[in-house]
Amino acid sequence: MNSYATLLVSQTDAVLTVTMNRPHVRNAQNHTLLEELNAAFRSAADDATVRVIILAGAGADFSSGHDLGAANENAGAEHVNAPTWEERYSICRRLYLDYTKAWRDLPKPMIAQVQGHCIMGGLMLALACDFIICADDARFATRSVRWGASSEQYLALPWVIGVPQAKQALFTGDYLDAPTALRLGLVNEVVPRAELEAHTQRLAQRIALQDPFALRLAKKVCNAVLDIQGQPAHLDAAFETWALSALRPAVLERWNAEQSLPAADRIRKRDQKFGD
Repeated sequence: MNSYATLLVSQTDAVLTVTMNRPHVRNAQNHTLLEELNAAFRSAADDATVRVIILAGAGADFSSGHDLGAANENAGAEHVNAPTWEERYSICRRLYLDYTKAWRDLPKPMIAQVQGHCIMGGLMLALACDFIICADDARFATRSVRWGASSEQYLALPWVIGVPQAKQALFTGDYLDAPTALRLGLVNEVVPRAELEAHTQRLAQRIALQDPFALRLAKKVCNAVLDIQGQPAHLDAAFETWALSALRPAVLERWNAEQSLPAADRIRKRDQKFGD
């Protein structure tokens, strides 16, 4: 089994668990993490011994989103520091849209196992999975509009909870707690935090009993419902809108002006007028 710098990968029978392992930064996603996730998922897709994949996060949180830390570790800073707009665009499209769409179409069931914070880029990862099982302490948020962008780069949220609810989540940036996420259809189940890992593993093992080719086709035909309605075209259009808003000079200038601030202070500064 491959060794990764930012992931823990383990297999129990036909279930592969891929765990983001940057708990010191709440599993914030840097360039390395995203590249390693892509490698791990591609490897799992080609491995006949794997029938179901669980995506998890080590520590208290699933993922706090894109890494806002040091520039040399920050996928976001990579695009900010790219010499041309075209290069910034290409980096972002590959890391945040092309990879995520490929994971959405992976030919094996994927379950997001979510606890604690699942914010922005973290929500993108969870929504790339087939469904979400969350702990009772889970909190979901999309805060891109607060920070000057139209949405996250992979805007699947309206397809999951409906357009009016997605508008409220985007327009406010407020947290959705676990009961609200369940009511809206964002998650399939809410379980006590202490039982999350075992419960998700049992569910994955039950799914893994199925015929793998039938599972593959079942996933494909369910995704086809969204494809026929135009989800892939919408995801592309949403990314273009994100690029237009997030890569404009005013946003990049603010980003550069905040680089000297610790990540926690930068987040606090952006959110302070909202009281959270």
